[in-house]
Amino acid sequence: MSNWLIYSVGFLAQILFSSRLIVQWLTSEKQKQVTTPTLFWSLSLVASFLLFIYGYLRNDFAIMLGQALTYFIYIRNLQLQKQWQRLPKLVQVFLFIVPILIVVFYYNNNAIDVELLFKNEAIPFWLLVLGIVSQIVFTLRFVYQWMYSERRKESALPLGFWILSLIGSIMILTYAIFRQDPVLFVGHILGMVIYVRNLVLLHKST
Repeated sequence: MSNWLIYSVGFLAQILFSSRLIVQWLTSEKQKQVTTPTLFWSLSLVASFLLFIYGYLRNDFAIMLGQALTYFIYIRNLQLQKQWQRLPKLVQVFLFIVPILIVVFYYNNNAIDVELLFKNEAIPFWLLVLGIVSQIVFTLRFVYQWMYSERRKESALPLGFWILSLIGSIMILTYAIFRQDPVLFVGHILGMVIYVRNLVLLHKST
């Protein structure tokens, strides 16, 4: 597959990720407090799928890992907001099956391409470790958000979510610079600004 098509998938995913942050930011600015619109989670789900595909096409395990860990958390938040139930059953089934279908891409003549993913010559081992750790930190924000929301029985974006977002974003931005990945770089530059702004809004509301 040509590089321009691969990067198109990646940039489309980042555009959607950035759009969700802009929607969340504008909604929060309007209400003068940090809030979580449904569109935030809907865009997250679609963008996560696309970025997973991008990671696979680039043989980048770190990107794939990050998206695989958060996909169902996005669905759970839509459930907590009572929006998932409004989707047609066919769409719900499709979205649940998608991760299974993606796993099929791991196979090459019925063999999982784990060796290929971990032995990408374009990514030194230390850089792969940085990428994986960065994605884990960045993903933990949604694990924390999910546990927080489950306790409250409503979807919310607490202080810890934004702190982990900022730390993880800085780490991924560092990874993107060494990896020379324009998709990750552009996406996280905008994200860092919005993470800081949400921290400011939370500070003012306390």
